[in-house]
Amino acid sequence: MAVNDTGLPTLPALPDTAADAVLASGLVEELSYAFGGPFHFLLPDAFDTNLEAMRAALEEAGVDGVVYYAKKANKAAVWIERCAAGGAGVDVASLGELREALGHGVRGENIVVTGPAKGEDLLTLAVQQGALIAVDALDELDNLISAALAGRVRPARLLLRCLPPAQPHSRFGMNGAELAIAMDRCVRAGDAVRMEGFSFHLSGYAVQPRADLAGHLVELCLKARVLGLEASRISIGGGLAVSYTDADTWHTFLGEQNSGHYHAGKSFSTGDFYPYHSPAAGAGALRALLAARPEGHGESLAELLREAGVVVLMEPGRALLDRAGATVFRIQGVKDRDGYQLLTVDGTSLSLSEQWFNSEYLPDPYLLSRSPDASTGTYPAAVGAATCLESDMLTWRKIPFPRQPRTGDLLVYPNTAGYQMDSNESPFHDLALPPKVVIDHTERPRPRWRLDRHFG
Repeated sequence: MAVNDTGLPTLPALPDTAADAVLASGLVEELSYAFGGPFHFLLPDAFDTNLEAMRAALEEAGVDGVVYYAKKANKAAVWIERCAAGGAGVDVASLGELREALGHGVRGENIVVTGPAKGEDLLTLAVQQGALIAVDALDELDNLISAALAGRVRPARLLLRCLPPAQPHSRFGMNGAELAIAMDRCVRAGDAVRMEGFSFHLSGYAVQPRADLAGHLVELCLKARVLGLEASRISIGGGLAVSYTDADTWHTFLGEQNSGHYHAGKSFSTGDFYPYHSPAAGAGALRALLAARPEGHGESLAELLREAGVVVLMEPGRALLDRAGATVFRIQGVKDRDGYQLLTVDGTSLSLSEQWFNSEYLPDPYLLSRSPDASTGTYPAAVGAATCLESDMLTWRKIPFPRQPRTGDLLVYPNTAGYQMDSNESPFHDLALPPKVVIDHTERPRPRWRLDRHFG
C-alpha cells in the first residue's frame, strides 16, 4: 500500500532478491561494525544482467548497437572491470575518468569521450588511444584537428553533437548552421579525422522526443555521406528510465503527499522528483525507443537504422546500475518531535545525492534493528545527517517504519548505485567517504566481499 493507517505515504522499492539475500545474511551488520561508518554495497551481477538485457533488445530489433556505460553514474571500478570483461564500452567526460577506464582494462576504441569544452590533455590522450570523441562546438573541433595533426599517430575519431531543436537553450551541441560548418571542416581535414556520425544530449526520459531526434541524426548521416564522410553511427545518449516502484504506489504517492508529511513542513514540487516508476524502463525503454516512429517518418527507428546501415550507440548510467547496490547508515541519535522522531545517522546526505536536484531520494529505507522487539505499529521518522547544517537531511519525509527505530539500528537505502552514492560525496567535517564493498554471491552459502579497486 502507498498510504498506511497514519496517512503518511510510503514508497516501497520493488523486490530485489539479491539485495534481500545480503540483508538476510548478517553481513551488513558486520560491515557496519568493521567500517565504523556508512558504506555502500555493490551487486555487480545486476550490472551484467542489465547489460545483457539491452544487448538482447538490440538483437531483437535487428539493430547493430554498442552500449557504453556512463561512468559519471558511479565512480566504482567494478563497473569498468565488468565492461572490460564483457566487451562493453565506457562513456567518460574527464581526463581522470579516461585514465581510470584505460587503467582497468577498457580498450581506447571502446571509450567515448563526452562532456563540453574538453581540455587539450583530454583530447590528446583520447586521440592517442583511439577513443571516439563527441565534439560539442566548432572551437573544440579545431582543437581536436590540431591535436590529431600534432600527434600524427592516428586519425581523430569523432561524432558531431547536435543541439536538440526542442531544447534550443541547452548548452550542449551545435545548431544546423554550425553543423554544416563542422562537416565542411571535417572534409577539409582529410585523413586527420574520421567523422563517424552524430550525437545529442537530451534531457528527460520521454521516448518519442529521443526517437524523433535519433531519426533526424540518421538523416544527417545520409547528408554527410554525400560529402564523403563516413557518418555510420549515431549516439542517443542515456535517458533510459529506471522503475524503483510499481505504478499504483507511485501515482498514489504523488496524489497523497503534501508538506505535512515532511519534517519542518518541507515541500517539494512533484515535477522535481525523479519518475520513480516508468511504464518503459531499462531495456524495455530501449525496445520502446527502437519501435517508435520518428516524426516525419512512416517507419520505426529500428527500420531507419537498418536501412541506412547506421549503428546506434547509447550511454546509459542509471539503467545499467538498476538494483546494483544499496547504501547503509547507522542511527546514532533519536530525537522526539510532535508525532514523529528525528533520526541522526553516522553520515551525510552528500552520500545520498538526490538533494543535488532540489529533491530527495524517495524509496523507503529498510530498518535493520539490532534488538527487534515484538511490538507492532507505525513509527514515523525523518532522517538527518551528522553535520551542523539544518538542510542536511537524508530524508525529509516522515517514513512510517513498522518498528521503533533505535540508536544502533541500521538504515539501508535500496537501489542507490545509480547517481546516489558518490555524485556529491565530500569529506565535510572530516568525515570519511563511505567505502564501496563489492558483494560476490557465486556458489556460496553466504556472500563474500571485497573493497572496490577505484584508484581515486
